[in-house]
Amino acid sequence: MDVQTSPAALQGVRVIEMGQLIAGPFCGKTLGEFGADVVKIEAPGAGDPLRNWRMIKEGTSVWWQVQSRNKRSVALDLRQSEGQDIARRLIAEADVLIENFRPGTLEGWGMSPDELHVLNPGLVILRISGYGQTGPYRDLPGFGVIGEAMGGLRHLTGEPGRVPVRVGVSIGDTLAALHGAIGVLTALYHRKVNGGQGQVIDVALHEAVFNVMESLVPEYSAFGAVRDAAGSALPGIAPSNAYPCTDGWVLVAGNGDSIFKRLMDTINRPDLGTAPDLADNAGRVARVGEIDAAIGAWTANRTVQAVLDGLGAARVPAGKVYTAQDISEDPHYRARDMLLKQTTRDGYEVEVPGIVPKLSATPGRVRSSAPHLGDDTDAVLAEAGLTPEQIALLRSKGVIQ
Repeated sequence: MDVQTSPAALQGVRVIEMGQLIAGPFCGKTLGEFGADVVKIEAPGAGDPLRNWRMIKEGTSVWWQVQSRNKRSVALDLRQSEGQDIARRLIAEADVLIENFRPGTLEGWGMSPDELHVLNPGLVILRISGYGQTGPYRDLPGFGVIGEAMGGLRHLTGEPGRVPVRVGVSIGDTLAALHGAIGVLTALYHRKVNGGQGQVIDVALHEAVFNVMESLVPEYSAFGAVRDAAGSALPGIAPSNAYPCTDGWVLVAGNGDSIFKRLMDTINRPDLGTAPDLADNAGRVARVGEIDAAIGAWTANRTVQAVLDGLGAARVPAGKVYTAQDISEDPHYRARDMLLKQTTRDGYEVEVPGIVPKLSATPGRVRSSAPHLGDDTDAVLAEAGLTPEQIALLRSKGVIQ
């Protein structure tokens, strides 16, 4: 099959994205990469604040160029009743609505799920918020960093006894977005295959984080154990840590039973590799300090590449700590199309991440670059049946841009 000409997996799915910043828009980005028609509604004037986050080139964030590719921008004032009417008109013909406002915002605009389902019974509504649409905390403001803290992640990051550190990216928002995408696709499948109606998907930031916290709560429930920060180590699994080299750090995961033996042979410590009490993970955890010290002593007087070469030959999982430059220069990233050249609508070229996951028959694609604010307002409203005169009148009133 010619994957370049095959239909996109989500071709024909219309998404209205009313969210901003990260969680809602990352979900829209993911759906758009696999063929959904994503219409992003933004406030006239400034648009999505992400347009101005982090490093700016030609007046727009380069982050925006990734987050908003494959989307169409409609500048529509949802604070005005006429803007709300236009939004309802667009939603009436959509398959999916994405929003990540504070709970109650849609209801305040007369667009509660019940009201929208009267207009469009098959509508799938994704609602991402800090604490969810129900519960005692639902009305509290909550960004991703708060969700990471409440979800249990912040307590585990950093060095023991020191300040809980941020992961380095907005992981809470992205986890919520991915859970949202799972929910959207599940609801669309149910609607198509089981003849179901549309439904509401309620994603809370802290719950998306909590869902990937492994055995954190079961360990507390069964043993009263409260897992604490462990720095670069993987608690309860050994050896798995970061070790110093002459020119940086290397990550080594020698925690498989046979892998551990090969690792110990490589670092010239067969005594540890053949020790009966180190034959399984439980025994290695009991002596993890000694094992880490032995590995660190071996890596400390070698370069990162020398360590990787030696461990690679022994089939021991290991890797260096990548920077943006390392990623950009890595041949494996390029071989798998994970670094793409994208021409922005401002005319410059920027390298951006590729598309994940990789589907064999219907791969994701970058069909269009990120839009300027309101680039597609007229076209989308015309598709909705508005005449040029009606569009001009709305623009004169400041309802659209």
